[in-house]
Amino acid sequence: MYGRLQNLAYSALAEKELKQEPSNFWEEPWKASLWKPCADRKESKKLGQPDKNNGYIMVSANGGLNQQRVAICNAVALASLLNATLVLPRFLYSNVWKDPSQFGDIYQEEYFVNVMKDEVNIIKELPSHLKSLDIEAIGSLITDADIVKEAKPIDYLTKVLPLLLQNGVVHLLGFGNRLGFDPLPARLQKLRCKCNFHALKFVPKIQEAGSLLIRRIRKYDAAQRMLDKQLVGEFLPGSPSKKHDSERSPSKYLALHLRFEVDMIAYSLCDFGGGEKEKRELQAYRESHFPLLIERLKHSKSISSSELRNLGRCPLTPEEAALVLAGLGFKRGTYIYLASSRIYGGKSRMLSFTSLYPNLVTKETLLTPSELAPFRNFSSQLAALDFIACATADVFAMTDSGSQLSSLVSGFRTYYGGGHAPTLRPNKKRLAAILSENSTIGWNSFEDRVRNMIEEGQSVFIRGYGRSIYRQPRSPECMCRTH
Repeated sequence: MYGRLQNLAYSALAEKELKQEPSNFWEEPWKASLWKPCADRKESKKLGQPDKNNGYIMVSANGGLNQQRVAICNAVALASLLNATLVLPRFLYSNVWKDPSQFGDIYQEEYFVNVMKDEVNIIKELPSHLKSLDIEAIGSLITDADIVKEAKPIDYLTKVLPLLLQNGVVHLLGFGNRLGFDPLPARLQKLRCKCNFHALKFVPKIQEAGSLLIRRIRKYDAAQRMLDKQLVGEFLPGSPSKKHDSERSPSKYLALHLRFEVDMIAYSLCDFGGGEKEKRELQAYRESHFPLLIERLKHSKSISSSELRNLGRCPLTPEEAALVLAGLGFKRGTYIYLASSRIYGGKSRMLSFTSLYPNLVTKETLLTPSELAPFRNFSSQLAALDFIACATADVFAMTDSGSQLSSLVSGFRTYYGGGHAPTLRPNKKRLAAILSENSTIGWNSFEDRVRNMIEEGQSVFIRGYGRSIYRQPRSPECMCRTH
């Protein structure tokens, strides 16, 4: 779609190799280092668990790994709000993710319970006298239809607490983004942070494979940073290996979450230059997977693909992602870890990317078949490996800021990165305006505008009202300012 720009990018990257000019996007703005983690700080006046227990909360979380992670931490906050005991959350089986994994297959159960024990009582299963209850029959089953998305605490106090007091137990089925971020008491925000950033540790087999990923992409044992320690625990790489020539081996890598899977692009209704064949494929996918979208389209005014793109509602293609990285000055030899890797169109769609950046790796290319075998058919566990590789990368680039993986990874990097874990977020509306001039724009102008766009997205600010504390942890309830 952007042949002319691609040729300009080739020339610019070749020139940079000769001049040995490094990109300045390997570092965050200096103000980022003024914030440090402190959601686990001890209060001078210990709050502790309430003397009275109003009952038991069961949670069945839907979605994939990252949606479930949010649900777990929201459930911890809700249990505290209602003075209840939380039963270790269960994960619903999804026909999309097709993963039967439960909490203990992904996270360390004992560690989770122990970290949260001073504020919330968490048990592994319901007491025996409640197990035989028909939760639905007694009216204690609460679905997404009963609680609005991002409901306020008052909604739970008026709708859920009476049922809890009456029956001693409630079951929140499909519990995901069902608790708003504001207004919320500071202690509950802090609990969310403590849960997300301190209590949820991946199980050893995930940590070990994640550590292997990091070592192999960096070509030698990595430095022991706080991010690495939090994510791979005792499997931390040691000192640099002598058997590798560290001057020749790449010491840095960029992780890219390229949201260009078939579900994403089919739902967007955008055109990606694949002609009639692509249109037929995506329409068939919509009819099979998104019947409600098809029904809604019948009763709404159609918007053209070019209008959708101008509004910033089209996922970035691999070609567009490569042009952005080139505009930011990342060299052709940059090692890039691609998260997910289920790209629509496969290798042929990625050709425009790999022609500019050939050093592209995935978990499938870095790990042997036998090392990957324990994770096959467990999409959430595979997603956990992507989480580790993205969170510990020297730079993390996303193409869709609304994705849960991108949001949680960027938040984790903010929390533990010490101001040295940059995240690159393109503004799709602004990028569409820049790319609309692809037939006339000069490369210097393209570079300047892309750099300004990314720099503005790296601004250091306190979490805004109503914004996710998982994605934007810089707030008094979650992080502390050092100056």
